[in-house]
Amino acid sequence: METGMVEVPKVWRFFRAGGFDQVKIETASDLLELKQLNQKLWVALSCPVKGLQFDERTLSLIDTDQDGHVRVPELLAAIDWAADRLIDPEILACPQEGLRLSHLREDEKGCALAEQARRLLADLGKTEFDALTVTDVEQAQTRFMARLRTAWEDACPASLPLGEKTPDGYLILKKVADKLDDYFLRCRILAFEGKQSEELVTEAQHQAVFSSSSVAREVLLEWPLALVDSSGCLPLIEGLNPVWAGAMTSFRTQVVIPLLGERATLAESEWIQLKDIFSEFADWQGAGPVDTENETVRDLEKLVRLVRDLMLLANNFVSFKAFYTRTGQAIFQAGTLYLDSRSCELCVTVNDTAKHALLANSSNICLVYCDCTRAGQKTTIAAAFTDGDSDQLRVGRNGVFYDAKGQDWDATITRILEQPISLRQAFWSPYKKMVRAISDQFEKFASSRAKAADDKLVSSATLTTKNAAGGTSGVAQQAFDVGKFAGIFAAIGMAVGAIGTALASVAVGLFSLAFWQIPFVLLGVLLLISGPSLLLAWFKLRSRTLGPILDANGWAINARAKINLLFGASLTQLAQLPPNAERTLTDPFAEEDHSAWIYVVWGAVAVMVVAMLWAMRTKSH
Repeated sequence: METGMVEVPKVWRFFRAGGFDQVKIETASDLLELKQLNQKLWVALSCPVKGLQFDERTLSLIDTDQDGHVRVPELLAAIDWAADRLIDPEILACPQEGLRLSHLREDEKGCALAEQARRLLADLGKTEFDALTVTDVEQAQTRFMARLRTAWEDACPASLPLGEKTPDGYLILKKVADKLDDYFLRCRILAFEGKQSEELVTEAQHQAVFSSSSVAREVLLEWPLALVDSSGCLPLIEGLNPVWAGAMTSFRTQVVIPLLGERATLAESEWIQLKDIFSEFADWQGAGPVDTENETVRDLEKLVRLVRDLMLLANNFVSFKAFYTRTGQAIFQAGTLYLDSRSCELCVTVNDTAKHALLANSSNICLVYCDCTRAGQKTTIAAAFTDGDSDQLRVGRNGVFYDAKGQDWDATITRILEQPISLRQAFWSPYKKMVRAISDQFEKFASSRAKAADDKLVSSATLTTKNAAGGTSGVAQQAFDVGKFAGIFAAIGMAVGAIGTALASVAVGLFSLAFWQIPFVLLGVLLLISGPSLLLAWFKLRSRTLGPILDANGWAINARAKINLLFGASLTQLAQLPPNAERTLTDPFAEEDHSAWIYVVWGAVAVMVVAMLWAMRTKSH
């Protein structure tokens, strides 16, 4: 910067979504200046390489330390690296599938890439004005390895010891080479000490071999090929270590005999001769190409991928633009689940359901975990239900999951994290619980009465059978307890009377009010019943956040990414008829509707009660 020049700070633009401010990233300048943006304003500080709807290869190239996560410094370094190799960094703001030679700088940083690009274009039969795609540069790596292998094969020695069988013979020789070197070394040491022979193993090792068959093989593998003596001759037929006998037989028949002739022993000088025969072939084998990448080709591939993917990644890392503006699928959205007349668009892949649920439960979002299967493949997702109710959500229910590629999977619910879904559900929840409790009590009562009747019938039949066998006639007569039944009827009457009195008192109090006050009283009763449930649901729905769901998948979410009622309703679509749809309300199998007469009767009763209460009130005054 020239003297006297004042650096003008970057003017950042933000948009409000999810309850917090998110930076707009729309130009190359926005990307290049991200290093100046305080990290406290970033939505995420880390994301996993695997499990996202984003090119895993691109993320792995950005992940320079190969720890499975892309962090802020790595993303910033990738942006600078790409900009330094492009003539105009503005190309990063216009994602495209291909990169042209004219986009590459010809200076120290870009000349190697430009030269590699020219070579690749020539290999593909393209001109310098054509674009190189990701597929093209992936093929370049394959072409590089193919050229190396061709050059290596062309350098194969002209004279092969065993002709076409040389590779097989060399593999057999390599398999026993270390044991042969070990045997002849032991022989030289024994000769140096002036001994004729030595024990093969100690007594303890000998006992260990016979302790069990599994131990025997492991111990015998470490023993010498044969009994060591100072003569330095290795037997090839008899006296060999049992574990190595098979390999030594192959060595003798496929290497020794074809090269040295028939023999029962092998001297150390002959062993050295065999190694010399194979030395040229061994050197050629050792110079074979390894499966490694050409760095220049890899850098070219990285640049092409960054030109295509950097802007998308930044808008799913620094901000969650695609998710909160509903302009596309975020990279963490695995697809859409269709279940219970709803479509849930906030679905994430899950590796460990129990571990994920432990943290995701703090999101205050109703999550349904599903095992999804397709053509022998299996995956697990967590789907967020953010509208409707959870009355029909049960473990074992089936639905269909469409992944980001549009492929359909069979989905089965395996676990549910219960959380409020909507205020509507919260309002009706107390009444549904009351109805469910009354229904359960009636079912228990009916079941117990049915069981008592069945037991009584069985008891009567048994008693009749016994009386018939004993010569008596008829069923044993039981005395009718008048006092018992009188007490029961009296208790029932008192209960009905108490309920009636209470209802009459409520009705008298209600109709003692002015007519305009009655609706407010009824509204107050409804709030008294549903108020606590509504209040609890309201607080939980206001605190719904995306963070724990992604944190449980390896993200480092840096913001309180809220999901309010309106935004949640857009993530879960309820079943609706299409616009201008024609609807026939006549159901040919509907039961006959007597509701009109019921309403008339109840209306007449209500009018009579109101009239009586009004008359009582007038008389009392």
